[in-house]
Amino acid sequence: MPDTTPALVEQLAAALKARGLMMATAESCTGGLIAGACTELSGSSDWFERGFVTYSNAAKHSLLGVPALLIERHGAVSEPVARAMASGALAHSPAQLAVAVTGVAGPTGGSAEKPVGTVWFGWATPEGVFTEHQRFDGDRAAVRQATVRHALAGLLQRLPRT
Repeated sequence: MPDTTPALVEQLAAALKARGLMMATAESCTGGLIAGACTELSGSSDWFERGFVTYSNAAKHSLLGVPALLIERHGAVSEPVARAMASGALAHSPAQLAVAVTGVAGPTGGSAEKPVGTVWFGWATPEGVFTEHQRFDGDRAAVRQATVRHALAGLLQRLPRT
């Protein structure tokens, strides 16, 4: 299957530039792959503001302001944490939009409740914060790449109308 990520990035870049908006990322399971995909495109500084790689729970707390109690109660891979990560990315940057991902890329770390491939997404926009859960099949690389594509497509779908 061809990688659709570059085309998604180009669409997102054009849409953000047309609206005069900047985006930020807050990444856990992708370890900066979303930011990397965005900044692969020349001129991305016109629309990509910053990326937070918050792989550890401590990083989620110290860099994004995710309450430690939230992580303790729900786990790092959860809707409340994805929501807090997206909100935190906006609160800790001048960007107007943010995407956050937290998940289990595997091959270890899964459980019956949160199997490998489980990913929570958060998108923070001027209209609010939206979350979604997905389960992706495949090895670690496949899960991470599917997460990048879904995160970018989700942000593109949630952009404010012009």
